[in-house]
Amino acid sequence: MNPRRRKLLLSVIFIVAGMGIATALALKAFQANLLYFYSPMQVAAGEAPTARPFRIGGLVVEGSVSRNPESLAVKFTLTDTLEEINVTYDGILPDLFREGQGIVANGQLLPDGTFDAFEVLAKHDENYMPPEVADALAKAGVKLPDSSHYTPP
Repeated sequence: MNPRRRKLLLSVIFIVAGMGIATALALKAFQANLLYFYSPMQVAAGEAPTARPFRIGGLVVEGSVSRNPESLAVKFTLTDTLEEINVTYDGILPDLFREGQGIVANGQLLPDGTFDAFEVLAKHDENYMPPEVADALAKAGVKLPDSSHYTPP
């Protein structure tokens, strides 16, 4: 093999290897930033990860919200009508957050089974329910109101 061909071959090998490494790093970063959605039923069944953040959604149980008067800490229970998960959150809740309403929370499962949320998202109007929450409730057999903008598949 002449030197020119060898140089070309080495260049191609380095380019392919560099692209492979760049692709692997991009996929790893993408995977690390994914937030999968789980319903309270799936969390109770042990399907949710314990070592990484994920999303959980459902309805806030009536009478379950308790606020710490000395801080922004709040505790509440989330349900899909089959299972209930206790949630803790330290921060300002959205204005539309209330008992009996659908929410989605981002956070991590603690060893005691409590979900520690770092973000709470509430529905944006009277008729809307996040698609993940609507799917979880539909799988749990809950009849959704006809006024919902979302119909599960």
